[in-house]
Amino acid sequence: MTSTSGPAGAVPPAVPLRGDGSPARLLVVDDEESLADLLVEALSFQGYTVSAARSGTEALTAVESVRPDLVILDVNMPGLDGFGVADRMRASGDATPIIFLTARTAPDDLRDGFGSGGDDYLMKPFRLEELSLRVSAVLRRTMGREAAPGQAADTVTVADLSLDLAAHQVTRDGKTIDLSPTEFRLLRYLAANAGRVVSKSELLKQVWGYDFETESSLAETYVFYLRRKLDKLGPRLIHTVRGVGYMLRPPQE
Repeated sequence: MTSTSGPAGAVPPAVPLRGDGSPARLLVVDDEESLADLLVEALSFQGYTVSAARSGTEALTAVESVRPDLVILDVNMPGLDGFGVADRMRASGDATPIIFLTARTAPDDLRDGFGSGGDDYLMKPFRLEELSLRVSAVLRRTMGREAAPGQAADTVTVADLSLDLAAHQVTRDGKTIDLSPTEFRLLRYLAANAGRVVSKSELLKQVWGYDFETESSLAETYVFYLRRKLDKLGPRLIHTVRGVGYMLRPPQE
């Protein structure tokens, strides 16, 4: 078994509720039956409504029928793997958040996962408590977040970079940049704090909603992927301050 429970007596976070008052729906996708059963049992015990799929193709069918609020998706599956499932979901316009479970450790593999539209990942082996905290954080951020009626459009501009906060659109030098929802949130926070160094822990709290201690390269991986998109259209805007964090600032002459 690759997962263990958290500390004795640990209290799981409250289960986010849907608009109709029912518990959030989760879809667990893993071809390892014992692990899938463990996750279904543990998350159901916490109060979630949990379904399971054993393959990539079964996952796509379940997404349509179950309409989950979050998908917990294993990467290493035969046939259609987790990245392929995420690619197809995003290509169809399905923005359901995804937490990848993966034994892959190569940076390129993780970046490919975020390129497929993943919101988070956990490396195997992991603790059930850690998964529970991350599930809760993602759902708090993504459920019931519709903008208020009549909310005025707002724009953040740094050098030739422009963010339309109402339309969730980003342009640089007049050219549109296609960002995932998580990439947009990250860029928005960095742009709102332009000229100030933002630590990785601050990004994990403000962008991902992680108000708990965790060892994660999530921020580093997403900054890499965001830079790759921005730097195609001009000089580097996001700079690393070694040992501290990241700063978004205009290019210096």
